[in-house]
Amino acid sequence: MSATLGPCYFVIFGATGNLATEKLLPALYNLENAGRLNPELRFIAFSRRDWTQDDWLSHMKNAVEQQAADRFDPESYERFAARFDYVKGDLREEASYKSLMEVLSRPRTGTCENIVFYLAVRPADFTEVVTQLHRAGFSGAYARHRIVVEKPFGEDLESAKTLNNNLHQYFSEDQIFRIDHYLGKETVQNLLVFRFANTLIEPIWNRNYIDHVQITVAEEKGIGTRAGYYDKAGALRDMLQNHLMQLLTVVAMEPPATLDADALRDEKVKVLRSIRPIPKRSVGNYAFRAQYTAGAIEGEAVPGYASEAGVAPGSTTETFVAAKFYIDNWRWRGVPFYLRTGKRLHEQMSAISIRFRLPPQQLFRETPLEHAVPNWVVLSIQPNECMHIEVHAKQPGLGMNTRVVKLNASYRDPDDIPLEAYETLLLDVVEGDRSLFIRFDEVEWAWRVVDPIMQHWSHETQFIHTYPAGSWGPEETSRLFDAEDQVWRNEI
Repeated sequence: MSATLGPCYFVIFGATGNLATEKLLPALYNLENAGRLNPELRFIAFSRRDWTQDDWLSHMKNAVEQQAADRFDPESYERFAARFDYVKGDLREEASYKSLMEVLSRPRTGTCENIVFYLAVRPADFTEVVTQLHRAGFSGAYARHRIVVEKPFGEDLESAKTLNNNLHQYFSEDQIFRIDHYLGKETVQNLLVFRFANTLIEPIWNRNYIDHVQITVAEEKGIGTRAGYYDKAGALRDMLQNHLMQLLTVVAMEPPATLDADALRDEKVKVLRSIRPIPKRSVGNYAFRAQYTAGAIEGEAVPGYASEAGVAPGSTTETFVAAKFYIDNWRWRGVPFYLRTGKRLHEQMSAISIRFRLPPQQLFRETPLEHAVPNWVVLSIQPNECMHIEVHAKQPGLGMNTRVVKLNASYRDPDDIPLEAYETLLLDVVEGDRSLFIRFDEVEWAWRVVDPIMQHWSHETQFIHTYPAGSWGPEETSRLFDAEDQVWRNEI
């Protein structure tokens, strides 16, 4: 990245909030530590807290030391801290943006081509911030400034359209970076290489060989201090509509003509447009929701969702959701995609699991292989980023006894220094690469897919299924499967 092409400032709105403290600042520091940031790039922390510059630097150092852990280097941190200015301001006050403008207008070396505005604030404040930026003169036909917004992008289809119209009133689609940190994970990016760079894989990546696909994002933690947001959103809006649907598109997309950002996103949109609409009267056959009750995580007792601080009495907000989708195109017709996510589950685990069909003719009758289990390919996203393949092999000896051979391949050599998902995406923001960011038509079609589920559940306010914390979720989700031999895969 050259000083003339890259942004000269990176402004963080909501700089003292949880997102910035726990994710954004440590990720930016790690980029500094790895030598990936342009020496001319400066940061502005914008927050309403009545802090001095020293107060901010003390807060930031604590955040970085806690999150960066063994990657903390005092010399790198001093360079990082020297890039920052703290601006006290209210998102809704015009005078605050004038104060911001004063800092941005300070004399500097070189030409300021553009500014990154990272909106680490509530989605309800997105419109206010971009409106105030427009009034302060940061929009316009020739501006190259970039707006970064976090999920959730809207609360439903209509609110997403409204928010998009508000953003587009002042900034073009090319300037808007909708970030989904799952797309920055190494496994997700590696999936593109796994599929499209290996002639061994691509010919069998279709309905003729694959029985079904499972996408799981399981969390051990509860809602923490996020009850104000989560009790209105639930697992469907918070996770499935964005993270899991994005993973589905990467698994199912056709090979793009090029690795150009729009070519990649065109193929993902085609997948979303091909998902079979869920009939309003049959939502129960396609989706299931539940809420965690008291239980134990790693031997420690934890409360149920209804007892969490800030949760409304009698809330039927789901903390677990499982859903089944069909992609009605040439490649995937008839193959079910099972998606599930939940909080307070047995362990922290995210994986894409592909189960293959059994051979069309069973040659090994009256042998142990007659009852063979199917082949699997499992792409682990967390806790370990790796690829796991299960195939059959004969055991040594005279009989036709078999065993499942498990092939595991890590994506990294022992000496590789990994980039975390946020680090990858933030670097792409700075460099202007939009490949791993979400275009609005992706957002729109993802909302269209889940809208029937949301509409149906909005009328079911008196009852919700439950599952004990520390389990893998409610057993009733088995009713989503198309065949008796289909079960959730809970291990890598």
